[in-house]
Amino acid sequence: MLRTLTVKDFAVISQIELEFSEGLNILTGETGAGKTILIEALGFLLGARGSASWVRAGSPRLSVSGVFDPADFPEELRGGFAVAKEPVTVLRELDASAKTRAALNGRSVPVSVLAAWGDGLVDFHGQHEHQTLLRPSAQLEALDRFACLAKETAALAQDYERWAALCAERDALKLSDEERARRLEFCRFQLDEIRAAGLDPGEEPRLEAELPLLKNAERVRTLAESAYQALYEGDGAALSDLLKVSRALGDLAKIDCGMEVSAQAVEDARRALEDVAQGLGRYRGSVSLDPDRLDAVLTRLESLSRLKKKHGDTVEAVLEKASRLEADLKALETATERSGRIEPELDAAEAALAKRCGRVHQARAKAARSMEKALEGELRSLGMPHARFSAAVEMEEGRYTRSGCDAAEFLLSANPGEPARPLRAIASGGELSRVMLALKTVLATRKEEPMRSSILVFDEVDAGVGGAVARSVGSRLAALGRTHQILAVTHLAQVACFGRSHHHVIKEADKGRTSVRVERLDGDRRLEALAVLLGGREPTAASRRHAQELLDNSTTRQGRS
Repeated sequence: MLRTLTVKDFAVISQIELEFSEGLNILTGETGAGKTILIEALGFLLGARGSASWVRAGSPRLSVSGVFDPADFPEELRGGFAVAKEPVTVLRELDASAKTRAALNGRSVPVSVLAAWGDGLVDFHGQHEHQTLLRPSAQLEALDRFACLAKETAALAQDYERWAALCAERDALKLSDEERARRLEFCRFQLDEIRAAGLDPGEEPRLEAELPLLKNAERVRTLAESAYQALYEGDGAALSDLLKVSRALGDLAKIDCGMEVSAQAVEDARRALEDVAQGLGRYRGSVSLDPDRLDAVLTRLESLSRLKKKHGDTVEAVLEKASRLEADLKALETATERSGRIEPELDAAEAALAKRCGRVHQARAKAARSMEKALEGELRSLGMPHARFSAAVEMEEGRYTRSGCDAAEFLLSANPGEPARPLRAIASGGELSRVMLALKTVLATRKEEPMRSSILVFDEVDAGVGGAVARSVGSRLAALGRTHQILAVTHLAQVACFGRSHHHVIKEADKGRTSVRVERLDGDRRLEALAVLLGGREPTAASRRHAQELLDNSTTRQGRS
């Protein structure tokens, strides 16, 4: 889960730090207050493309950082960036020249790695570019999860790999002796080149993190030495002065017990600074100018870059190609021996694959009808009473992929008389968000894990609804909050009352500059904010009573569920 989000010099935001809870987190504020900017900042942190126009006027750069749970990170990132049991800090910066950098636990990380991780962690729904459900592959995945087909689709993928390997082997057997010899030589050359590189999937991120330290070793050592001396050496050292203050306050506290808190605070600060000084002492000794290591890192990165240009976009892709080359090489070397046995094996493999594809298609088609009914029921509760949802599943026999022969397309008709159109053709972000909310709610009731993302962001999912429908939206968001962390931007008290935490975004002018601040609302302040959402700028006794009823009812409904 996302624990905290810190945004600095981003558009009209000077500096904001938000602390989020588990479950449903609500963001409210007047139109244009900056709620969507916060959502954009989170998207930027997780790898989305940035714009230099976002940098606050007069600032050299913007920065966004987030603190996440270590469980949010896959194994390859944990190993490469020393992710342990402690919360993990992710940072991304962008300067006025549009140059960006990212770091994970203080170590540089390629933005592409950050984007791949963020794409799996967070789903954005609403007024944002990356809306997962618009991808056909995601629609097929959602249908499979609704149908609880995980085991069957895993077996299908294995059948496909078996068939594809045999197809490649058969094609190799059809080559002439001369062609086979050329292929053998080329496969061996490429495979030897990849093997000689000794690739490690986690090596490149480590080298990219090490490179800035090597390039700036002299400055790093100078800065560490300067900080150490300022803290720990000389008559005017900060630690020496702080020790004097601590002793003086300690003596004072013996006379006036009212000074004990101040004395303890200074002593705690002194000990913390002493720990920092000792760490700096060790750190300055570990930093050394090593031009040979710098040359080695640069050479290695250049070598990896050349390999990726020839064999794949990533080190993982290069290693996958090596596996394919090994299979091709084995097939070419055993061509004569295998030529008499390949066709029966291939026929059997294709028959098994076709049978599995047919069985999966039937399961998907049956599940699609159930999904349509379930989604339409949810959409009626979410203020779309006339919505017609369709999950079209088309099978193209003989067109095999790892997911079978099917293509899935979700279609929606939001209003009477309108033809059903693909979701990607829907212009209304509010409609698309409610479809996503309905789908998430339906999937949450299935036996299998609903979706891979653990954080869901809904930007004005309640657009165009109110009253009982809005309460239904809030109730469903709260229900999803039992299995996901939810960030929801809303203008409706009927939705906001369900939040476990409530942040209110305020835009104001100070000394001729516009800025944004965020208040976390609890108790009476939250009640007042809900009353304002219900009744305008000034809450009334009636709007306060209504707000209290909403809070009481939301607590009761969540307790029942």
